[in-house]
Amino acid sequence: MPRKSICFVTGTRAEFGLMRSALESIRREPRLKLQVVGTGMHLSARHGRTIQTFAPDRVAPWRGDTLASATGNAVAALARIFADLRPDVVLIVGDRVEALAAAVAAHLSGIPIAHVHGGDRALGQVDDSLRHAISKLAHIHFPATAESARRLRMMGEDAWRIHRVGSPGLDDIHRIAAAPANLIKYRFALLLLHPVDADESLEFRRARMILDSLTRCGIDCIVIIYPNNDPGHGGIIRCWRKHARGERCIVHRNVERREFLGLLRDAAMLVGNSSAGIIEAASFATPVVDIGPRQMGRQRNRNVVNVPYQPARIEAAIRRIWRGGRPIRRPSSNIYGGGDAGRRIAGILARLRVDDRLLRKIIAY
Repeated sequence: MPRKSICFVTGTRAEFGLMRSALESIRREPRLKLQVVGTGMHLSARHGRTIQTFAPDRVAPWRGDTLASATGNAVAALARIFADLRPDVVLIVGDRVEALAAAVAAHLSGIPIAHVHGGDRALGQVDDSLRHAISKLAHIHFPATAESARRLRMMGEDAWRIHRVGSPGLDDIHRIAAAPANLIKYRFALLLLHPVDADESLEFRRARMILDSLTRCGIDCIVIIYPNNDPGHGGIIRCWRKHARGERCIVHRNVERREFLGLLRDAAMLVGNSSAGIIEAASFATPVVDIGPRQMGRQRNRNVVNVPYQPARIEAAIRRIWRGGRPIRRPSSNIYGGGDAGRRIAGILARLRVDDRLLRKIIAY
């Protein structure tokens, strides 16, 4: 019996790392064959050209004067790639424009789509609308939480299409995380800020405000990781280049998944607006100061506090965690699961029947 081809389309370092356990499980499953297509932020030299860190079967160019035009061009490129690779299922995750491009190309090519982390909510820039649009194009769903699964059902998705598996980004993260680096455990803050607005001047000022707040709170060391490539990211990068200097600041364009998890585990806190603060941080009991509206609407664990872009509120939240150099750590469970999501995804895909019932969707009510 021929193996079923699963084509994973990835556009960012974060989603590729989050899906690693699922990809490894697909590779090990004898009934499946993994294909990987890289695009989007993976091709950006400014963000470390992470396409070089894995071996994709194909690369879809990411070109355009605007986000909309780049997405449109990617739809056409991905449609050609799918015609060449002839996958049985296209696998995507989350709410990024790269995932939307893959979903449009696959759906209109008559290829079933498996979507991970559907049903979540997150304001972002255009994230919430894109995630739910992808869900309506998808044929099989792998939500992380019971609430997300219920939301998919309320959107009119058939119950038999929905498989709650947890987040694959939590599989084996304690084992995967790198050993402690030279940084002293709990004596540094990890800063990861993504843009919310396309205005680079506004994002520059926000980044400077947060950096100054951390400095005034007396944090021993600040480890900074570059933002994603959403519109407005140039302002944040410009701030890090101009102001994140000296012995107290360490700046990375990109870090491998295992190094990032090690930093997340050993940090006194994660500051910014990364989804890692919402999903992964609780598994390490790492406190999170989530700033601004980017993650608005997402289910969150007890280790997360949200504050607006206001220096006084930001500093108060940081000081409550830092406690003059004796950082607070409270063990917490993780609502996003943590176990065998990747293995379960691979098993469901291996048993999936690709037939007319799967492909022909109609709203369930």
